[in-house]
Amino acid sequence: MNLLLVGATGLVGQDVVKQALADPRVTRLIAPTRRPLPAHEKLENPIVDFDELPADAPWWKADAALCTLGTTIKQAGSQEAFRKVDFEYPLTVAKLTLAAGTPAYAIVTAVGANAKSSVFYSRTKGEVEDAIAALGFKSFAKVRPSFLKGGERVVPRPGENVGLKVMTALNFLVPKRYKIVETAAVARALLAWALEPKPGVCIIENEEMR
Repeated sequence: MNLLLVGATGLVGQDVVKQALADPRVTRLIAPTRRPLPAHEKLENPIVDFDELPADAPWWKADAALCTLGTTIKQAGSQEAFRKVDFEYPLTVAKLTLAAGTPAYAIVTAVGANAKSSVFYSRTKGEVEDAIAALGFKSFAKVRPSFLKGGERVVPRPGENVGLKVMTALNFLVPKRYKIVETAAVARALLAWALEPKPGVCIIENEEMR
């Protein structure tokens, strides 16, 4: 299968790259990024500007596309900048892949994603899910992890590290839906879905990613 991945340098994206390149069922991984990735015989790595994505690139057509793009309001600098990364980019990529003939698309959002939420973060995640679902992919998956553990961020997030330590200490008290999840587990869930996407909309909640 030919697999397209956007967000390859993020926490979950890094694990998707590792697992996809090691999986014999994935014959080619297309991962457009801003910075070059380590070379691999199965990897195609177009260098792109996400504000000016090439609409006519042949690599938009794949058997399935996975989106692991994401940031935080603090890192982005404003709600507007956050929305660009977490809403506009994933939706643009979805439109380009669908127009090219890619039948299946999955996006990593977050537990509690809901377009009607009063919380800006959760509302944005829910809005992008709804916007992509409305495009009409043959198969579409919403992957909703909780606090992520694993990997190494390109841009460190000190506040997140503190939160992770607190969550780890109290994890035995947290309901399954909100427990810390390993980035490798999220990547496994994404790949499992991409290799056998079912028609319609699929929601993969945090407790299913183990």
